[in-house]
Amino acid sequence: MNKLLFIFLALTTSIFAQKNVNNYKYVIVPKKFDFVKKDRSYQTSRLTKFLFKKYGFTAVLSDEKLPEDLAKNRCLALTADIENKSSMFLTKIKVKLLDCFNEVIYTSTEGRSKQKDYKKAYHESIRSAFKSIEALKYAFNPLKTDSEEHKELLLREPITTKLSEGKDVNVIEIESLYAQPIPNGFQLVNTKPEVVFNILKSEKKDVFILKLKNGILYKNNDVWIAEYYDGSEKILEKFFIKF
Repeated sequence: MNKLLFIFLALTTSIFAQKNVNNYKYVIVPKKFDFVKKDRSYQTSRLTKFLFKKYGFTAVLSDEKLPEDLAKNRCLALTADIENKSSMFLTKIKVKLLDCFNEVIYTSTEGRSKQKDYKKAYHESIRSAFKSIEALKYAFNPLKTDSEEHKELLLREPITTKLSEGKDVNVIEIESLYAQPIPNGFQLVNTKPEVVFNILKSEKKDVFILKLKNGILYKNNDVWIAEYYDGSEKILEKFFIKF
């Protein structure tokens, strides 16, 4: 095994450690939750946005103009949802936060209310559920996976590889990606997180088709190589990928 690659693997911690709410810059609150019949009924969305902002989050309603970076990359945000399991005499609410792959990152404790008025009951139970969100003491901390030592190694010792034409290429840094299943393939996501490629399965082992690009992704030892054309220019990129 390449000496640098061995050191890299020894130093790199898993990028698939459980994510938490601090890794996300925004929270998107739907303009209407599923259990509400009409937009702004009972003002549950506005209350939810207000409470997220109160406890340190940058929250936006889904029908508001999004910040520029969020408009370009929805994976910077979590999406709020409310699970309503109310009975005839008791309103029961949980607040959930889902990432851009619709995976639940966080679920609050259950908020309850015995109020008979729907608006008062929803507001009381939502505020109660937010007590556990307040306890998170949210502070934005972008997801980081590569240690400084690992980055320094990659910058100090370029890796030499070969293109299919046989030309030597120096790769200064190899980015780490992780795979999320999609129909017939995977989304490859970096640590920001944002989608870098969509790849589709082929008949050959360790060879994928780069969706929306004229090229393929294939494995060479422990490194994955994306080889494609940007216009007439041939591009070659290398990645470590966790499936």
